[in-house]
Amino acid sequence: MKELLRTNDMVKLSWLEALLADAGIDTLVLDQHTSVLEGSIGILPRRLVVDDKDYLRAREVMLEAGEELAP
Repeated sequence: MKELLRTNDMVKLSWLEALLADAGIDTLVLDQHTSVLEGSIGILPRRLVVDDKDYLRAREVMLEAGEELAP
């Protein structure tokens, strides 16, 4: 699994999950339960990850959608 991004923005995270799903790319959100344990105040970012084989295509889809990505 490779990490695409970390964010506290649940709307952005949901949008990216839907965008990638439409492209046929399965995603996994890590740290969402940890965030709930800390009181759901949004301090801990959630990580969006994809399978290694889908990583480059996922980055391409996100860039085409105007999402800025860290190297």
